[in-house]
Amino acid sequence: MKDKTTEIFRDAPVPKAVISNVIPSIISMIMVLIYNLADTFFIGQTKDAYMVAAVSVATPAFLLFMAVGMLFGIGGTSLISRTLGEGKKEKAKNASSFCFWTGLCIGLIAMIVIFIFATPVSMSIGASEDTSGYASQYLRIVSTAIPFLILSNSFSNIIRAEGNAQAAMMGMIIGNLINIILDPVMILGFGWDVAGAAVATVLGNVFSALFYIRHLLSDKALLSIHPKYFLAGNGIATGIFAIGIPASLNSILMSVSNIIVNNIMSDYGDMAVAGLGVAMKVNMIVVMLLIGLGTGIQPILGYCFGAGNRTRYLAVLKFSLILAFGLSAIMTVVCYWGADPLVHAFLEDADAFSYGMSFARIYIYSGPVIGLMFVFINAIQSAGAALPALILSVSRQGLIYLPVLFLFQRIFHSATMLAAAQPITDYLTTILAILLFVITYRKFFPKESDAREDAEAKKETAILTS
Repeated sequence: MKDKTTEIFRDAPVPKAVISNVIPSIISMIMVLIYNLADTFFIGQTKDAYMVAAVSVATPAFLLFMAVGMLFGIGGTSLISRTLGEGKKEKAKNASSFCFWTGLCIGLIAMIVIFIFATPVSMSIGASEDTSGYASQYLRIVSTAIPFLILSNSFSNIIRAEGNAQAAMMGMIIGNLINIILDPVMILGFGWDVAGAAVATVLGNVFSALFYIRHLLSDKALLSIHPKYFLAGNGIATGIFAIGIPASLNSILMSVSNIIVNNIMSDYGDMAVAGLGVAMKVNMIVVMLLIGLGTGIQPILGYCFGAGNRTRYLAVLKFSLILAFGLSAIMTVVCYWGADPLVHAFLEDADAFSYGMSFARIYIYSGPVIGLMFVFINAIQSAGAALPALILSVSRQGLIYLPVLFLFQRIFHSATMLAAAQPITDYLTTILAILLFVITYRKFFPKESDAREDAEAKKETAILTS
């Protein structure tokens, strides 16, 4: 495994290194996307818009669960990839074991809390009297999978840090395929409706987590989850939380902002909430692909940073930005012109469809820049730059989005203009991400790195010519 990690991260040509990590990551995100769309699609086949609205309302709570997985997944990946770049394999095992056991404990506590308080939670996140029963039923069932959800989301990222992007991809594919296959069976075949979607989600996350556990217990894994490697000290916990907390804050704020916009949008009726939920799903087609690209390059950038290889770091970044912009442009065109059939696949009600169409096309306006934003965010995280990562995480769905949302609500009094707050925020956040990356790069990659690389290059030349 060590040779494989070194070959991919340090020695492979930049395009090959990037593509070999990005493709499995993007495939994983496509599976997550299909899995997210599947619940809404098959619930939509019941022709009950209230059920669609209920699942849309429950989504922000689901994002909160995923935020904990993001904490350990992104934080662990950042620390482990830098640690492997420094040649500290034992510390990498300490970090992976810490992520596993701490995440498991948090998941068990969250499972109990959400199971008991599912009804008040569903009401607090925007459910109406017509949708609260469905939403609380969905949350109560899904809560039983929270420990597995946290572990699967954590290690789908962490395993990429050891250079095994294929194993990370397979875990996501297995879990999501199980969910997708069971959705029509349980929702439509068994007639379980919302409960069927929830059960399928539970089983998908269980099998995904079990796959990663099996891999980490095998001889193929460079990392470990054995309790003997568990260590919070030696910079393990602080290193993971320094990057993981900002990353999870982004998911938490995304959930909070969705709750807020659902509550505001409820003034326009349940059909507007259903339309917004479907528009977010359509927008996820672009977002998830580009998140996959960003998370795919982070381990390579982290390894280059840990090894002090400034030249390769910049080459990987440049290639990734070009790739991100091209993919963003293509997917923007596809989703804009394909909005009609995509929204129609989820909604039959004429009012809900009208809202969904207008919202979906507004959301996709951020497509051309969102790929660049995710690349720069992951580049900052790969360097372990805690403060810039924190600023970005609280900005996109918090410090920038919420003021824009409330300003638009006050000025326009329009459902469509409420939706426009997101693309405006994405453009502003992209500008901020570029500025913060420049500051981070100059601080964390001082000019001494260039001098060291030049000296090493001259030394190698002297050896070859002697």
